[in-house]
Amino acid sequence: MRQSPYLPNRPLKVAVLGSSGAVGSELLKILEQRDLPISELVLLSSERSEGKKIIWKDEELVTKKTTKEEFKNLDLVLASAGGSISKKWLSTIIDQNALLIDNSSAFRLDKNVPLIVPEVNASDVLNHDGVIANPNCTTILLTLVLAPLNKLSTIQRVIVSTYQSVSGAGRLAMEELKLLTEQYLQGNPQKSEVLPYSLAFNLFLHNSPMLSNNYCEEEMKMVNETRKILNIADLKLSATCVRVPVLRAHSESINIEFADVVEPKDALKELKKSPGIEVIEDYKNNRFPMPNDVMGRDNVAVGRLRTDISQPHGLELWLCGDQIRKGAALNAVQIAELLIPKK
Repeated sequence: MRQSPYLPNRPLKVAVLGSSGAVGSELLKILEQRDLPISELVLLSSERSEGKKIIWKDEELVTKKTTKEEFKNLDLVLASAGGSISKKWLSTIIDQNALLIDNSSAFRLDKNVPLIVPEVNASDVLNHDGVIANPNCTTILLTLVLAPLNKLSTIQRVIVSTYQSVSGAGRLAMEELKLLTEQYLQGNPQKSEVLPYSLAFNLFLHNSPMLSNNYCEEEMKMVNETRKILNIADLKLSATCVRVPVLRAHSESINIEFADVVEPKDALKELKKSPGIEVIEDYKNNRFPMPNDVMGRDNVAVGRLRTDISQPHGLELWLCGDQIRKGAALNAVQIAELLIPKK
């Protein structure tokens, strides 16, 4: 057991594991923007990305191959290199008495590992024993909205359809979308190497593995992680996840059934005062959140709140959020900030 759940009360030695990926690059930007107290930043990567030069706070840093030696004397590891990599280095990180904030799905449903969205369940962060899980990007955006609305009336059921950007599949998928879109416009055939199908002027149901219940892995992540974060073990939730040709912002269409009637004006009022959320809603001009509104920004945009005409206790809404930022890197850094001792 760790002696304290908090990080040391001094500038920290921090490592970014998977520093050359899309989320890793965003982590570096956010660490600089939010000015986390850092004495030394270590950039860890695969052997393929070793030696890449990156400017951080006007200093040239070089990515290093991930080895046991590089974890010495670390205080914090922000990992975004995939579940197998996080599992491989977990014991090494724990042996250094460092904290791992992991962006993969490796530990999210472990009952001993907190799964945190700081605006929703910040108090759970203190229950860690060296590992904290960063939720799936779509789940973060969803729970950010569900949590405040659950204060108005108990949520009984949620139906969500996602419109997920290519950034969720990583930097190479983003570059491929640009290339295949150019090929499409030139009238040339498109062959996808990163994703199973071309996303150029196309969309397809999420390509994560199909499970025995005919839901894909991504959809069940939303179900199980939302239940854990909201602490509603029997929450009825069904998801349909779709990959769309947008670079880096996810959108979600959400239908919520409450125990009682929830008026859209009351829901809107609650959301407007909730941290991390902004409302974009102009019915007169049919103007609601779009991916372009949130790309590169921290807040999740919500709008088009309306009563579900098919049932009296239903509410419909729409949201957009930057998948790389709040859906991944920002949320991880916010978790770390919760554990910095207050002055």
